[in-house]
Amino acid sequence: MVYITSWDEFVDRTVQLYRADPDSTRYVMKYRHCDGKLVLKVTDNKQCLKYKTDQSQEAKKMEKLNNIFFTLMARGPEVDLSEVTGKEQTDAQPAKRGRGRKQ
Repeated sequence: MVYITSWDEFVDRTVQLYRADPDSTRYVMKYRHCDGKLVLKVTDNKQCLKYKTDQSQEAKKMEKLNNIFFTLMARGPEVDLSEVTGKEQTDAQPAKRGRGRKQ
């Protein structure tokens, strides 16, 4: 169990691990508030990939990884992941309107 230091490498390797054996792959998040550390772990009982961070800015990266895994689990491991972007979240928000008179 070696920690992977590069985020992109971690995401690529975890997607490969999931696609190789989707039935036995697990994804675990652990946050220790007293240390301010987040540990992400993906395993299939043969191989274990871990990523550790203490940067609060990387929470958005974790959300993107969650979206990737949700997509893989819902649509199947053969899905094209280029569709998974943050645009769905911003498009769903209604446009803000001014507080003026209606015309």
